[in-house]
Amino acid sequence: MNAGFSFRLRSLALLMISALFHSGGLSAEKVAVRHTEGLLHGFLALRTLEGETLAAGDSIQVAHGDRVTNHVIFHFKDGSVNDETAVFSQHGSFRLISDHLIQKGPTFPHPMDVSTDASTGQVTVRYTDDGTEKVTTDRLKLPPDISNGLVVTLLKNIPPNAPEMKVPMVAATPKPVLVQLAISSQGEEPFSIAGSAHKAAHYVVKVEIGGITGIMAQLLGKKPPDTHIWILQGEAPTFGKSEGPLYLGGPIWRIELTSPVWPPNPANDSKEETDKKKQP
Repeated sequence: MNAGFSFRLRSLALLMISALFHSGGLSAEKVAVRHTEGLLHGFLALRTLEGETLAAGDSIQVAHGDRVTNHVIFHFKDGSVNDETAVFSQHGSFRLISDHLIQKGPTFPHPMDVSTDASTGQVTVRYTDDGTEKVTTDRLKLPPDISNGLVVTLLKNIPPNAPEMKVPMVAATPKPVLVQLAISSQGEEPFSIAGSAHKAAHYVVKVEIGGITGIMAQLLGKKPPDTHIWILQGEAPTFGKSEGPLYLGGPIWRIELTSPVWPPNPANDSKEETDKKKQP
């Protein structure tokens, strides 16, 4: 099948989905700020479910008053890049200001560059179809609780026993459309750090597809898979890991927190060898 034709088929499928989510019909469920965001730099690893490492990532965040900039970037071994920067406010509730997502390189069958201005509703999508670079710009009526680039931040502020909630998101098909995410809690699951027991809240994020379109999606195998996200609980909740696709039609990948690996210290090694020689 021609790649461009296949791409347009997927676009058509999502456009059908979008008909179920007119901007006026999307529910607005603002998430109250229970834990304010601030300065952080976390290290991430993106792996297959079998454990093969595909990319190294950084999660960098800075805050200036109520305005927060969160930048998450993955560098793949094949040279591909997944780079997203979300700017949002946290006065009472979380509110997106802008989001910029770049996916490029051989990992992504259809590279995209998507910019969303939440204040004006303007969404610009740059993509490649049949080897030709194209740009689409649309102005959508975006709800105040749009969740692009904010899903993990929202989950850190949702109690593990909270009822299901729904938030809207802009999806590029490549035409930008509004879809809805249904977030539900699956309770708590144990994990350990250096032998110390802890608990993580497990959430499932579904892309809702209802009516005839939902039935067609299931029959055609087009229904997006669920994404599972684990949030480490406590006074300062933080991301633990996730399992889900990174792009439409993509495989299920696992993203986890990871730690730096330091090279051996020659000075310390030399001292240890000297101490061993001094021993009787």
